[in-house]
Amino acid sequence: MNSSPDFFSPRENELFQKVSNAEKPAAFFNLWTRKEALLKATGEGITRSLSLVEVSFLPGEAARLLAVSGDAEKAAQWSLRELSPATGFTGAIAIQARDVDAKCWKWG
Repeated sequence: MNSSPDFFSPRENELFQKVSNAEKPAAFFNLWTRKEALLKATGEGITRSLSLVEVSFLPGEAARLLAVSGDAEKAAQWSLRELSPATGFTGAIAIQARDVDAKCWKWG
């Protein structure tokens, strides 16, 4: 799985290249869903701003928004949380508030 400059920041691209081949799919989907969550929450959509949003994405790493257009303070205004809706799936939610706790419940 190769990265693309269209949706990776330079820092993310460098980190992604160091991820083992076995972990690349999980890293990619963590990255994608976390960026998508923020860009949909802001109303920007994913067509132009993917590489301007930096997120944590390594497998096992907590979901965090690191920077928006290089601005860590702007990123700190948001909470980014991982969701695990089902085995083998990942998702994320972005909320414009600091330190929000979110839970993913499975309806039985």
